[in-house]
Amino acid sequence: MLAVEELLKRYCRPVTVGLLMIHGKMVAGKALAACAAVQADSETRRLVIEAAYLHDIGVCKVDAPAIDCHGVEPYIRHGFLGRELLEAEGLPLHALICERHTGVGLTLGDISKQKLPLPHREMVPETLAERIICYADLFYSKNPERLEKEKSVEKIRKGLSAFGPEKVAIFDTWQREFNAG
Repeated sequence: MLAVEELLKRYCRPVTVGLLMIHGKMVAGKALAACAAVQADSETRRLVIEAAYLHDIGVCKVDAPAIDCHGVEPYIRHGFLGRELLEAEGLPLHALICERHTGVGLTLGDISKQKLPLPHREMVPETLAERIICYADLFYSKNPERLEKEKSVEKIRKGLSAFGPEKVAIFDTWQREFNAG
């Protein structure tokens, strides 16, 4: 298995590495439950575990002092920036997960309509591993005071509703697909 903590240490400050390791552990737990619900194969499970820890690596380049990130980029770019870092590390599958994990994914229409400072292309999860990380990440914050507190389905739905009913519908589809209970 990939040495995710060493990779995070290469790019992030120690406080951020600690936060990302805890956040990654929480996302990995939720993601593995989703893998079990769909009977994902061992290769997908391995990728999902690694990506749970690495999907936010791009925060090291953003301005987010609350998580000890003192870069110059806006937070919305952390997925795209993480893709660049992980591609440079020779991890193309992990890189795509990074780019596509924001919300329930960002369409070209979202990027244009909201005038987001992102490349003009689709950034929506396509593969099973991408969908699982995107789904599992919605349940956990990187806020140091709430790292291990799982958000309720209703809180997630309410947050996504600000971006339109289609975003809630995507989450609801994933909730049915990945929730074995």
